[in-house]
Amino acid sequence: MHSTTTWRQRLSRWDVRFSPYLYISPFFIVFAVVGLYPLVYTAWVSVHDWHLIGGQGDFVGLQNFADVLQQPRFYNALRNTFSIFLLSSVPQVILAIFIAWMLDANLRAKTVWRMGVLLPYVVAPVAVSLIFSKLFADDSGLINTVLGQIGINPIGWHADSFASHVAIATMVNFRWTGYNTLIFLAAMQAVPRELYEAAVVDGANRFQQFFSVTLPSLRPTLIFVIITSTIGGLQIFDEPRMFDQLGQGGADRQWQTLTMYLYELGWGPQRSFGRASAVAWLLFLIIIVIGMFNFWLTSRISSSEGRRAKTRSKELV
Repeated sequence: MHSTTTWRQRLSRWDVRFSPYLYISPFFIVFAVVGLYPLVYTAWVSVHDWHLIGGQGDFVGLQNFADVLQQPRFYNALRNTFSIFLLSSVPQVILAIFIAWMLDANLRAKTVWRMGVLLPYVVAPVAVSLIFSKLFADDSGLINTVLGQIGINPIGWHADSFASHVAIATMVNFRWTGYNTLIFLAAMQAVPRELYEAAVVDGANRFQQFFSVTLPSLRPTLIFVIITSTIGGLQIFDEPRMFDQLGQGGADRQWQTLTMYLYELGWGPQRSFGRASAVAWLLFLIIIVIGMFNFWLTSRISSSEGRRAKTRSKELV
């Protein structure tokens, strides 16, 4: 009897100690299979002379990285990626916060409006790209037709580099703004209503409440959205690839992104998986560096705003 009780106590201690790890183990198993393993395998491919047809070749070390960094098209794709990323992510976050603020107000049919905001996100990226590529057509597009009606010359959305970046960024904003809006809306609804009531007592109008109560409360969510937008924006592929029929990023590669350049290296005329993997790892490192910088910057801004809020509260007391 004594040994049975001891065994049960020991089993209970093991359950308390190891069961939490068993509960979270599915995430790490899935991450290891679909995330970590491809990352390590890509690093292995990047240091070999690996071709689509011939398969694994000789070990070349960092030669694939050196070859990629000597190619002008890599830097062209890098510039295009950052340009489209800035034109999409910055307005996207600002617009998402504004729409979430409007939806957080006392509107009629809130559920309908929230579903309407999310609808562009559930549409297939290929469908969105095909529709917007027709809207931004150089000769017969609806956008240029409307511009011509108000006396503005047609814009070469496919010929001009900056104009093509604006068009692609518009596609990205159309698809992802609603998703980020719902994230911000959930964060806004978690803000204690007592803070708004205190602001009303102090005589603050809606805009003053927004900048003094809402925005400071969104700091953690804002950091999350900025980081996820950075990761997604630097990996953009569907929208620029479907912007024209060839899918090469323009005649002069004026809107070719890093992921499109990676695809061209691996499945284009070169068929070099080694160089394509090198580009993938360079993109991964760029995302890590920019993500860490965004986290540091937003954390610094949020901490400074928090200190100012505490100072103002002490002065009011």
